[in-house]
Amino acid sequence: MSETPGFERDTRLTRLDTEVVGAGEDDGRPFVVLADTVLYPEGGGQPSDRGTVGGIPVVDVQKSEGEIRHVLAGPAPSGRVTVELDWQRRFDHMQQHTAQHLLTAVADQRFGWSTTAFHLGDRVSDIELDTPGLGAKALTELEEAVAAEIRSAHPVTARRVSQEEFAGMPVRTRGLPEGHTGSVRLVEIHEIDLSTCGGTHCSSTAELEALKLLGTETMRGRVRLFYAAGRRLRVLYAAHHDRMAELRSLLGASDEDLVGLLSTRLAQAKDAERTIRDLKQELAVSAAAALVSAPSAPGHVLAEHWPSRDLTFLQGVAREVARLDPERVVLLTCGEEEDGAFVIGAGELGAADLKAVGPRVADLLGGRGGGSKGIFQGKGTRLSRRESAADLIRGHGLSG
Repeated sequence: MSETPGFERDTRLTRLDTEVVGAGEDDGRPFVVLADTVLYPEGGGQPSDRGTVGGIPVVDVQKSEGEIRHVLAGPAPSGRVTVELDWQRRFDHMQQHTAQHLLTAVADQRFGWSTTAFHLGDRVSDIELDTPGLGAKALTELEEAVAAEIRSAHPVTARRVSQEEFAGMPVRTRGLPEGHTGSVRLVEIHEIDLSTCGGTHCSSTAELEALKLLGTETMRGRVRLFYAAGRRLRVLYAAHHDRMAELRSLLGASDEDLVGLLSTRLAQAKDAERTIRDLKQELAVSAAAALVSAPSAPGHVLAEHWPSRDLTFLQGVAREVARLDPERVVLLTCGEEEDGAFVIGAGELGAADLKAVGPRVADLLGGRGGGSKGIFQGKGTRLSRRESAADLIRGHGLSG
Protein backbone atom coordinates (compact mmCIF):
# COMPACT_ATOMS: atom_id res chain seq x y z
CA MET A 1 0.00 0.00 0.00
CA SER A 2 1.23 3.46 -0.87
CA GLU A 3 2.38 5.42 2.20
CA THR A 4 -0.24 8.03 1.30
CA PRO A 5 -3.21 6.21 -0.26
CA GLY A 6 -5.32 7.73 -2.99
CA PHE A 7 -8.25 8.58 -0.72
CA GLU A 8 -5.91 10.74 1.36
CA ARG A 9 -3.93 12.30 -1.48
CA ASP A 10 -7.09 13.53 -3.17
CA THR A 11 -10.52 13.08 -1.61
CA ARG A 12 -12.06 13.76 -5.04
CA LEU A 13 -10.19 10.97 -6.79
CA THR A 14 -12.87 8.47 -7.81
CA ARG A 15 -10.95 6.00 -9.94
CA LEU A 16 -7.45 4.58 -10.25
CA ASP A 17 -5.61 1.61 -11.70
CA THR A 18 -3.58 -0.47 -9.26
CA GLU A 19 -2.34 -3.97 -8.45
CA VAL A 20 -3.74 -6.70 -6.22
CA VAL A 21 -0.94 -7.44 -3.74
CA GLY A 22 -2.81 -9.81 -1.44
CA ALA A 23 -6.02 -11.80 -1.06
CA GLY A 24 -7.77 -13.97 1.47
CA GLU A 25 -11.01 -14.62 3.33
CA ASP A 26 -12.42 -13.04 6.47
CA ASP A 27 -15.41 -14.86 8.04
CA GLY A 28 -15.99 -16.59 4.72
CA ARG A 29 -15.93 -13.37 2.70
CA PRO A 30 -13.21 -12.81 0.05
CA PHE A 31 -11.02 -9.73 0.29
CA VAL A 32 -8.15 -8.16 -1.60
CA VAL A 33 -5.30 -5.89 -0.54
CA LEU A 34 -4.28 -3.32 -3.16
CA ALA A 35 -1.10 -1.40 -3.88
CA ASP A 36 -3.21 1.78 -3.74
CA THR A 37 -6.87 2.60 -3.24
CA VAL A 38 -9.43 5.39 -3.41
CA LEU A 39 -11.70 3.59 -0.93
CA TYR A 40 -11.59 4.85 2.66
CA PRO A 41 -11.55 2.15 5.39
CA GLU A 42 -13.86 2.51 8.37
CA GLY A 43 -12.35 4.57 11.17
CA GLY A 44 -12.66 7.65 13.34
CA GLY A 45 -16.45 7.48 13.40
CA GLN A 46 -16.67 7.48 9.59
CA PRO A 47 -18.07 4.39 7.78
CA SER A 48 -16.10 2.78 4.99
CA ASP A 49 -16.52 3.67 1.35
CA ARG A 50 -18.25 1.55 -1.27
CA GLY A 51 -17.32 0.99 -4.89
CA THR A 52 -15.86 -1.74 -7.08
CA VAL A 53 -12.54 -3.52 -7.56
CA GLY A 54 -12.20 -4.99 -11.05
CA GLY A 55 -15.95 -4.53 -11.46
CA ILE A 56 -16.76 -6.56 -8.31
CA PRO A 57 -18.80 -4.66 -5.68
CA VAL A 58 -16.99 -3.80 -2.44
CA VAL A 59 -19.20 -4.45 0.61
CA ASP A 60 -16.75 -3.28 3.29
CA VAL A 61 -13.29 -1.77 3.72
CA GLN A 62 -11.38 -2.39 6.95
CA LYS A 63 -7.90 -1.87 8.36
CA SER A 64 -6.63 -5.20 9.70
CA GLU A 65 -3.16 -6.42 10.59
CA GLY A 66 -1.55 -3.34 9.10
CA GLU A 67 -3.29 -3.57 5.71
CA ILE A 68 -6.46 -2.28 4.08
CA ARG A 69 -8.80 -5.12 3.18
CA HIS A 70 -11.42 -4.62 0.48
CA VAL A 71 -14.19 -7.14 1.24
CA LEU A 72 -15.91 -8.22 -1.96
CA ALA A 73 -19.32 -9.50 -3.00
CA GLY A 74 -17.71 -12.00 -5.38
CA PRO A 75 -14.51 -13.92 -6.08
CA ALA A 76 -11.31 -11.91 -5.64
CA PRO A 77 -9.63 -10.72 -8.84
CA SER A 78 -5.86 -10.75 -9.36
CA GLY A 79 -3.26 -8.75 -11.22
CA ARG A 80 -4.00 -5.28 -12.56
CA VAL A 81 -7.41 -3.90 -11.52
CA THR A 82 -9.38 -0.65 -11.62
CA VAL A 83 -10.78 0.67 -8.35
CA GLU A 84 -13.87 2.89 -8.60
CA LEU A 85 -15.52 4.88 -5.81
CA ASP A 86 -19.22 5.36 -5.03
CA TRP A 87 -18.87 9.15 -5.08
CA GLN A 88 -22.35 10.03 -3.79
CA ARG A 89 -21.82 7.98 -0.62
CA ARG A 90 -18.31 9.41 -0.16
CA PHE A 91 -19.40 13.03 -0.60
CA ASP A 92 -22.23 12.49 1.87
CA HIS A 93 -19.69 11.24 4.40
CA MET A 94 -17.43 14.20 3.64
CA GLN A 95 -20.30 16.60 4.31
CA GLN A 96 -21.37 14.93 7.56
CA HIS A 97 -17.80 14.54 8.87
CA THR A 98 -16.78 18.11 8.05
CA ALA A 99 -20.03 19.30 9.61
CA GLN A 100 -19.06 17.42 12.76
CA HIS A 101 -15.70 19.19 12.92
CA LEU A 102 -17.37 22.57 12.50
CA LEU A 103 -20.18 21.83 14.94
CA THR A 104 -17.73 20.50 17.52
CA ALA A 105 -15.42 23.52 17.18
CA VAL A 106 -18.23 26.07 17.49
CA ALA A 107 -19.83 24.24 20.43
CA ASP A 108 -16.50 24.21 22.24
CA GLN A 109 -15.19 27.70 21.43
CA ARG A 110 -18.46 29.65 21.70
CA PHE A 111 -20.28 27.71 24.39
CA GLY A 112 -17.70 25.61 26.25
CA TRP A 113 -19.26 22.23 25.35
CA SER A 114 -16.58 19.70 24.42
CA THR A 115 -17.34 16.72 22.17
CA THR A 116 -16.68 13.29 23.68
CA ALA A 117 -18.00 11.04 20.86
CA PHE A 118 -19.09 11.12 17.22
CA HIS A 119 -21.24 8.77 15.16
CA LEU A 120 -21.98 9.11 11.44
CA GLY A 121 -25.26 7.28 10.89
CA ASP A 122 -27.17 6.18 7.80
CA ARG A 123 -29.83 8.93 8.08
CA VAL A 124 -28.63 11.32 10.76
CA SER A 125 -25.38 11.76 12.65
CA ASP A 126 -24.70 12.75 16.23
CA ILE A 127 -22.08 14.09 18.60
CA GLU A 128 -21.99 13.63 22.36
CA LEU A 129 -21.45 16.87 24.28
CA ASP A 130 -20.04 17.11 27.77
CA THR A 131 -22.94 19.09 29.21
CA PRO A 132 -25.93 17.86 31.27
CA GLY A 133 -28.54 19.50 29.07
CA LEU A 134 -29.31 21.86 26.19
CA GLY A 135 -32.40 24.05 26.04
CA ALA A 136 -34.18 25.25 22.91
CA LYS A 137 -32.56 28.71 23.13
CA ALA A 138 -29.05 27.25 23.34
CA LEU A 139 -29.70 24.94 20.37
CA THR A 140 -30.94 27.86 18.27
CA GLU A 141 -27.89 29.93 19.15
CA LEU A 142 -25.55 27.03 18.30
CA GLU A 143 -27.26 26.36 14.98
CA GLU A 144 -27.15 30.04 13.99
CA ALA A 145 -23.45 30.25 14.89
CA VAL A 146 -22.67 27.20 12.74
CA ALA A 147 -24.73 28.61 9.84
CA ALA A 148 -22.67 31.82 9.93
CA GLU A 149 -19.43 29.84 9.60
CA ILE A 150 -20.85 27.82 6.69
CA ARG A 151 -21.67 31.07 4.88
CA SER A 152 -18.14 32.31 5.53
CA ALA A 153 -16.78 29.56 3.24
CA HIS A 154 -13.74 28.75 5.38
CA PRO A 155 -11.20 26.61 3.47
CA VAL A 156 -10.76 23.08 4.82
CA THR A 157 -7.33 21.49 4.35
CA ALA A 158 -5.43 18.42 5.52
CA ARG A 159 -1.72 17.88 6.08
CA ARG A 160 0.70 15.63 7.91
CA VAL A 161 3.20 16.80 10.52
CA SER A 162 5.89 15.05 12.52
CA GLN A 163 5.15 14.08 16.09
CA GLU A 164 7.69 16.70 17.20
CA GLU A 165 5.79 19.42 15.32
CA PHE A 166 2.49 18.06 16.59
CA ALA A 167 3.62 18.32 20.22
CA GLY A 168 3.97 22.09 19.93
CA MET A 169 0.78 22.86 18.03
CA PRO A 170 -2.60 24.04 19.40
CA VAL A 171 -4.47 20.96 18.18
CA ARG A 172 -7.90 19.78 19.30
CA THR A 173 -7.39 16.08 19.95
CA ARG A 174 -8.41 13.25 22.21
CA GLY A 175 -4.91 11.83 21.88
CA LEU A 176 -3.15 9.63 19.37
CA PRO A 177 -3.98 5.93 19.11
CA GLU A 178 -1.94 3.72 21.41
CA GLY A 179 1.29 2.66 19.72
CA HIS A 180 1.00 5.26 16.94
CA THR A 181 4.23 5.89 15.05
CA GLY A 182 5.14 8.20 12.20
CA SER A 183 3.48 11.41 11.12
CA VAL A 184 0.19 12.81 12.37
CA ARG A 185 -2.61 13.86 10.02
CA LEU A 186 -4.31 17.16 10.82
CA VAL A 187 -7.50 18.61 9.35
CA GLU A 188 -7.92 22.37 9.56
CA ILE A 189 -10.97 24.57 9.10
CA HIS A 190 -9.12 27.83 8.60
CA GLU A 191 -9.66 30.35 11.40
CA ILE A 192 -11.94 27.86 13.17
CA ASP A 193 -10.40 24.50 14.06
CA LEU A 194 -7.29 22.34 13.89
CA SER A 195 -7.70 18.69 14.87
CA THR A 196 -6.29 15.22 14.38
CA CYS A 197 -8.33 13.18 11.89
CA GLY A 198 -7.80 10.51 9.25
CA GLY A 199 -11.17 10.95 7.55
CA THR A 200 -12.25 12.55 4.28
CA HIS A 201 -13.52 16.13 4.23
CA CYS A 202 -14.97 18.87 2.06
CA SER A 203 -12.65 21.60 0.72
CA SER A 204 -14.72 24.45 2.17
CA THR A 205 -17.43 24.93 4.78
CA ALA A 206 -19.56 26.27 1.91
CA GLU A 207 -19.80 22.70 0.58
CA LEU A 208 -21.80 21.78 3.67
CA GLU A 209 -24.67 23.81 2.14
CA ALA A 210 -26.56 23.89 5.44
CA LEU A 211 -26.75 22.14 8.82
CA LYS A 212 -29.81 21.43 10.92
CA LEU A 213 -29.84 20.35 14.57
CA LEU A 214 -32.50 17.64 14.87
CA GLY A 215 -32.89 17.17 18.61
CA THR A 216 -31.14 15.86 21.69
CA GLU A 217 -31.07 12.83 23.95
CA THR A 218 -29.71 12.90 27.50
CA MET A 219 -27.52 9.99 28.53
CA ARG A 220 -24.85 9.37 31.18
CA GLY A 221 -24.98 12.99 32.30
CA ARG A 222 -24.23 14.20 28.77
CA VAL A 223 -26.21 15.23 25.71
CA ARG A 224 -26.33 13.41 22.38
CA LEU A 225 -27.00 16.01 19.70
CA PHE A 226 -28.40 14.83 16.35
CA TYR A 227 -27.82 16.70 13.09
CA ALA A 228 -27.87 16.45 9.29
CA ALA A 229 -26.01 18.48 6.68
CA GLY A 230 -25.81 18.95 2.93
CA ARG A 231 -27.70 16.73 0.51
CA ARG A 232 -28.78 14.49 3.38
CA LEU A 233 -30.64 17.44 4.90
CA ARG A 234 -32.41 18.10 1.59
CA VAL A 235 -33.42 14.42 1.33
CA LEU A 236 -34.79 14.47 4.88
CA TYR A 237 -36.74 17.64 4.17
CA ALA A 238 -38.19 16.21 0.94
CA ALA A 239 -39.40 13.12 2.80
CA HIS A 240 -40.87 15.30 5.55
CA HIS A 241 -42.60 17.50 2.96
CA ASP A 242 -44.13 14.46 1.25
CA ARG A 243 -45.42 13.10 4.58
CA MET A 244 -46.95 16.45 5.45
CA ALA A 245 -48.65 16.62 2.06
CA GLU A 246 -50.12 13.15 2.59
CA LEU A 247 -51.31 14.08 6.09
CA ARG A 248 -52.92 17.27 4.77
CA SER A 249 -54.75 15.21 2.16
CA LEU A 250 -55.88 12.51 4.59
CA LEU A 251 -57.05 14.92 7.30
CA GLY A 252 -58.21 17.80 5.15
CA ALA A 253 -56.29 20.34 7.20
CA SER A 254 -53.49 22.84 6.76
CA ASP A 255 -50.04 22.40 8.31
CA GLU A 256 -50.96 24.84 11.06
CA ASP A 257 -54.10 22.87 12.01
CA LEU A 258 -52.67 19.34 11.83
CA VAL A 259 -51.48 19.03 15.44
CA GLY A 260 -54.73 20.35 16.92
CA LEU A 261 -56.84 18.15 14.66
CA LEU A 262 -54.78 15.04 15.41
CA SER A 263 -55.01 15.71 19.16
CA THR A 264 -58.80 15.87 18.86
CA ARG A 265 -58.94 12.71 16.75
CA LEU A 266 -56.72 10.80 19.20
CA ALA A 267 -58.94 11.82 22.13
CA GLN A 268 -61.99 10.66 20.17
CA ALA A 269 -60.27 7.37 19.33
CA LYS A 270 -59.48 6.76 23.02
CA ASP A 271 -63.13 7.39 23.91
CA ALA A 272 -64.21 4.98 21.17
CA GLU A 273 -61.78 2.33 22.42
CA ARG A 274 -63.21 2.59 25.92
CA THR A 275 -66.75 2.29 24.55
CA ILE A 276 -65.82 -0.74 22.44
CA ARG A 277 -64.09 -2.37 25.41
CA ASP A 278 -67.19 -1.87 27.58
CA LEU A 279 -69.48 -3.22 24.85
CA LYS A 280 -67.25 -6.27 24.38
CA GLN A 281 -67.42 -6.93 28.11
CA GLU A 282 -71.20 -6.63 28.09
CA LEU A 283 -71.36 -9.00 25.12
CA ALA A 284 -69.11 -11.50 26.90
CA VAL A 285 -71.34 -11.37 29.99
CA SER A 286 -74.45 -11.95 27.86
CA ALA A 287 -72.80 -14.82 25.99
CA ALA A 288 -71.75 -16.44 29.29
CA ALA A 289 -75.27 -16.14 30.71
CA ALA A 290 -76.72 -17.74 27.58
CA LEU A 291 -74.26 -20.65 27.82
CA VAL A 292 -74.95 -21.30 31.49
CA SER A 293 -78.73 -21.11 31.06
CA ALA A 294 -78.78 -23.56 28.14
CA PRO A 295 -80.05 -27.07 29.06
CA SER A 296 -77.18 -29.46 29.73
CA ALA A 297 -76.27 -32.41 31.89
CA PRO A 298 -74.40 -31.78 35.17
CA GLY A 299 -70.67 -31.54 34.53
CA HIS A 300 -71.22 -31.19 30.77
CA VAL A 301 -68.49 -29.30 28.88
CA LEU A 302 -69.98 -26.19 27.31
CA ALA A 303 -68.50 -25.65 23.84
CA GLU A 304 -69.05 -22.62 21.62
CA HIS A 305 -67.37 -21.12 18.55
CA TRP A 306 -67.43 -17.47 17.38
CA PRO A 307 -65.82 -16.93 13.93
CA SER A 308 -65.47 -13.14 14.33
CA ARG A 309 -64.43 -12.79 18.00
CA ASP A 310 -60.95 -12.73 19.54
CA LEU A 311 -59.04 -14.28 22.42
CA THR A 312 -59.86 -11.42 24.79
CA PHE A 313 -63.58 -12.06 24.25
CA LEU A 314 -63.12 -15.79 24.98
CA GLN A 315 -61.31 -14.96 28.21
CA GLY A 316 -64.15 -12.68 29.31
CA VAL A 317 -66.77 -15.35 28.61
CA ALA A 318 -64.77 -18.01 30.46
CA ARG A 319 -64.33 -15.82 33.55
CA GLU A 320 -68.02 -14.91 33.63
CA VAL A 321 -69.08 -18.57 33.27
CA ALA A 322 -66.79 -19.47 36.18
CA ARG A 323 -68.43 -16.75 38.26
CA LEU A 324 -72.00 -17.81 37.39
CA ASP A 325 -71.40 -21.57 37.69
CA PRO A 326 -68.16 -22.56 39.52
CA GLU A 327 -68.69 -26.23 38.57
CA ARG A 328 -68.89 -25.55 34.87
CA VAL A 329 -66.13 -26.27 32.31
CA VAL A 330 -66.08 -24.56 28.92
CA LEU A 331 -64.20 -24.96 25.65
CA LEU A 332 -64.45 -21.71 23.68
CA THR A 333 -62.99 -21.09 20.23
CA CYS A 334 -62.86 -18.21 17.75
CA GLY A 335 -61.47 -17.33 14.33
CA GLU A 336 -60.93 -19.36 11.21
CA GLU A 337 -60.63 -23.15 11.25
CA GLU A 338 -56.95 -22.95 10.23
CA ASP A 339 -56.06 -19.84 12.24
CA GLY A 340 -57.91 -19.34 15.49
CA ALA A 341 -57.72 -19.32 19.25
CA PHE A 342 -59.12 -21.40 22.08
CA VAL A 343 -59.79 -21.12 25.80
CA ILE A 344 -60.53 -23.87 28.31
CA GLY A 345 -62.14 -22.42 31.42
CA ALA A 346 -62.98 -24.12 34.70
CA GLY A 347 -64.62 -22.67 37.79
CA GLU A 348 -63.29 -23.23 41.30
CA LEU A 349 -65.43 -26.36 41.64
CA GLY A 350 -64.82 -27.65 38.13
CA ALA A 351 -63.49 -31.20 37.79
CA ALA A 352 -61.14 -30.51 34.85
CA ASP A 353 -57.39 -30.76 35.44
CA LEU A 354 -56.34 -27.97 33.07
CA LYS A 355 -52.61 -28.57 33.53
CA ALA A 356 -53.07 -32.16 32.37
CA VAL A 357 -55.71 -31.77 29.69
CA GLY A 358 -54.70 -28.32 28.34
CA PRO A 359 -51.55 -29.37 26.45
CA ARG A 360 -53.36 -32.36 24.95
CA VAL A 361 -56.20 -30.15 23.72
CA ALA A 362 -53.69 -27.68 22.28
CA ASP A 363 -51.95 -30.48 20.41
CA LEU A 364 -55.26 -31.82 19.09
CA LEU A 365 -56.22 -28.36 17.85
CA GLY A 366 -52.85 -27.96 16.11
CA GLY A 367 -51.33 -25.39 18.38
CA ARG A 368 -49.72 -24.57 21.70
CA GLY A 369 -50.89 -22.90 24.88
CA GLY A 370 -50.54 -22.24 28.55
CA GLY A 371 -52.51 -20.91 31.45
CA SER A 372 -53.18 -20.16 35.08
CA LYS A 373 -56.06 -19.44 37.48
CA GLY A 374 -58.66 -21.60 35.84
CA ILE A 375 -57.89 -20.74 32.22
CA PHE A 376 -55.78 -22.55 29.62
CA GLN A 377 -55.53 -20.71 26.32
CA GLY A 378 -53.65 -20.81 23.03
CA LYS A 379 -53.69 -20.61 19.26
CA GLY A 380 -54.76 -23.44 16.95
CA THR A 381 -54.63 -24.35 13.27
CA ARG A 382 -57.16 -27.23 13.35
CA LEU A 383 -60.22 -25.80 15.12
CA SER A 384 -62.41 -28.20 13.12
CA ARG A 385 -61.45 -30.76 15.79
CA ARG A 386 -63.11 -28.79 18.60
CA GLU A 387 -65.80 -31.45 19.19
CA SER A 388 -63.08 -34.07 19.66
CA ALA A 389 -61.33 -31.63 22.00
CA ALA A 390 -64.51 -31.32 24.07
CA ASP A 391 -64.69 -35.12 24.26
CA LEU A 392 -61.07 -35.21 25.40
CA ILE A 393 -61.87 -32.79 28.24
CA ARG A 394 -64.89 -34.85 29.24
CA GLY A 395 -62.64 -37.89 29.46
CA HIS A 396 -60.59 -36.24 32.20
CA GLY A 397 -62.94 -36.95 35.10
CA LEU A 398 -66.03 -35.24 33.66
CA SER A 399 -69.39 -36.80 32.99
CA GLY A 400 -71.95 -35.87 30.35
